[in-house]
Amino acid sequence: MSFALILAASLLAQEPAAPVAAPAVAETSWRAVAPENLLVVDTSKGRILVEMAPAAAPLHVERIRLLAGRGFYDGLSFHRVIEGFMAQTGDPLGTGDGQSPYPDLTAEFTFRRGPEHAFTPVSAPQGALHGFMGSLPIATQPDDFMGRTADGRVHGWGVYCPGVAGMARGDANDSANSQFFLMRDAYPSLDKRYTVWGRVISGLDVVRAIKVGEGAGGIVPAPTDQMTRVRVAADLPEAERPTARVLDTGSPEFAAQLQAVRAARGADFSVCDLDLPVQVVG
Repeated sequence: MSFALILAASLLAQEPAAPVAAPAVAETSWRAVAPENLLVVDTSKGRILVEMAPAAAPLHVERIRLLAGRGFYDGLSFHRVIEGFMAQTGDPLGTGDGQSPYPDLTAEFTFRRGPEHAFTPVSAPQGALHGFMGSLPIATQPDDFMGRTADGRVHGWGVYCPGVAGMARGDANDSANSQFFLMRDAYPSLDKRYTVWGRVISGLDVVRAIKVGEGAGGIVPAPTDQMTRVRVAADLPEAERPTARVLDTGSPEFAAQLQAVRAARGADFSVCDLDLPVQVVG
């Protein structure tokens, strides 16, 4: 099956946000990333750390954990890479037609957000709140709506900002399997059409350094860049396990960063303009 992503020709390129100096961060304002949710992707270009989001896509996160734990991704190439868009991998054939031996997954384009999932709003375009659930940029209904729904939850979905990790699929919605892609830049036309399962918290520069493919399809000619080893941090020996802390979006430092970026971007501001500071050890 083909795992090509649909391109929207009408999408206009976004101007990059002006850099904003990161404030000094108090110890209490860091949030530790759980090792079972930290995916360590070592590549021929360097290391990428992805914070997985099981609250948004439990089936897909479980599949990534399974495949990483069995070494499935080790040595696989980034076979399709498009400048200004994304880098795709996870195909054992390296052609875009391969997958794991496990069944295809049911799509998780949207999810139900409950009161246990902390959410920090930053903007409200087109009637939906945009903000962060952990390090993941999402769109969602307000918390106030939880009291009006039968399950006490509200609708939410991932927003395809730079660094967001999505699951590739074929023409059918429920055809994702093992291939995934990491966003090099924002691409909102993918929202609610491809499952979001995490976000790069460290190594976006590595994602953007991966060899770009040729033509509109972005197929990368040999030699390709590769994932040399992919593991969940919790599965690594303690001596090899990196740890990561991300700025808590409920912190005063994040509020100050948000205010500064909003002022710099003005009417062009979006949730994709915000980069969360991270500390990585190991």
